[in-house]
Amino acid sequence: MEADEVSIREQNFHSQVREYTICFLLFAVLYIVSYFIITRYKRKADEQEDEDAIVNRISLFLSTFTLAVSAGAVLLLPFSIISNEILLSFPQNYYIQWLNGSLIHGLWNLASLFSNLCLFVLMPFAFFFLESEGFAGLKKGIRARILETLVMLILLALLILGIVWVASALIDNDAASMESLYDLWEFYLPYLYSCISLMGCLLLLLCTPVGLSRMFTVMGQLLVKPTILEDLDEQMYIITLEEEAIQRRLNGVSSTVEHQAAELERELEKVKSRKTNLERRKKASAWERNLVYPAVMILLLIETSISVLLVALNILYLLVDETAMPKGSGGPGIGSASLSTFGFVGAALEIILIFYLMVSSVVGFYSLRFFENFTPRKDDTTMTKIIGNCVSILVLSSALPVMSRTLGITRFDLLGDFGRFNWLGNFYIVLSYNLLFAIMTTLCLVRKFTSAVREELLKALGLDKLHLSNNPRDSETKPSANGHQKTL
Repeated sequence: MEADEVSIREQNFHSQVREYTICFLLFAVLYIVSYFIITRYKRKADEQEDEDAIVNRISLFLSTFTLAVSAGAVLLLPFSIISNEILLSFPQNYYIQWLNGSLIHGLWNLASLFSNLCLFVLMPFAFFFLESEGFAGLKKGIRARILETLVMLILLALLILGIVWVASALIDNDAASMESLYDLWEFYLPYLYSCISLMGCLLLLLCTPVGLSRMFTVMGQLLVKPTILEDLDEQMYIITLEEEAIQRRLNGVSSTVEHQAAELERELEKVKSRKTNLERRKKASAWERNLVYPAVMILLLIETSISVLLVALNILYLLVDETAMPKGSGGPGIGSASLSTFGFVGAALEIILIFYLMVSSVVGFYSLRFFENFTPRKDDTTMTKIIGNCVSILVLSSALPVMSRTLGITRFDLLGDFGRFNWLGNFYIVLSYNLLFAIMTTLCLVRKFTSAVREELLKALGLDKLHLSNNPRDSETKPSANGHQKTL
């Protein structure tokens, strides 16, 4: 008996070491990728080893850690879905014994823990540390800035604690719920993270429908469009003449007129950008112009239609079946049963839709007018803006598994603290969320695909001068070289 207990303890120890090693290797890969992404956008600073350089470097490491945690939260649900299907297909395979339910649950718990750590500790510390200068009367240096940062973090924690107390008193005026807030680790932090998750899901509800319609414009800018009834040589000739004319005007402007020179330089940059796009369209092959662009647009339309259809079906399930609720649906364990009707193909489709929704939400986030100036620029993004972007991406990515389960994109049960959010058990909140998502996505798509028709109707009625049409940023209608309007 003692020998059996020792062997069991050894097996448990080796399995835990193996799981921690796998988690560390996965996080190391995400950290390296996140570091290269941030350094690509971070503004290049001087190479001097002064105090500000050390502070920037510490903030950079903390931001990289947060972005890696965000990437892990995005990959969490797809990795769990594909692991479940692999365990079903190869239950006795020796080479995938490391892939088990314990590892999946551990990843979900680590994602929840690190998300809380980054959101409530690391990112506020990085921001306050970057903006700190030290208290008056103390010797300037790193220690003084750390002291000021810690004091600001304590004050922020007290402020958030008071806000949560007031919110709990207004929402649930119960002595038991108020006393439970004293339990910092077991109740307070999960309750606070539940509120942040709800805010993230509401932000996704706002960004994702906008991003789903905006994706067509973004892909249209990245791909080469078909040349239908267009003479690219004529357009290139006209743009070359425009560039030469602006260049001559710029050379003739006096150096004292700075405003006019700056305006001409901006106009010249726009013309050069249009010329570059035309050169790219001329060099593109016929396959790229006539096959890739329509195929990608059809694929985007199919993915968007499937997403809306799944949400509509989930609304029906919510009305007739209680197990469709994202909370309280105790499904089978990892590797016990397939969560999709179509097996591995259905799981692959779910993963594609989850990634598509995440990319669309990020595109929609930066397309909103309130966050337009928040968009990072290559080699010209301040550290403060990088911290803000990392926090925003963390909130969106942490809410992505919850949104995917709430909308019925996947039937995979939320594990760890993700499945213990209070609002997930409210039928009216979940149903309203699904209805709003379906309605907003449909309206955005209808607005997108009827923009050209509405513009032509406004022109026919003589109302085009009243600026009732869409934002020109989303419009696909551009004047060609011969003055006619061409709309794809």
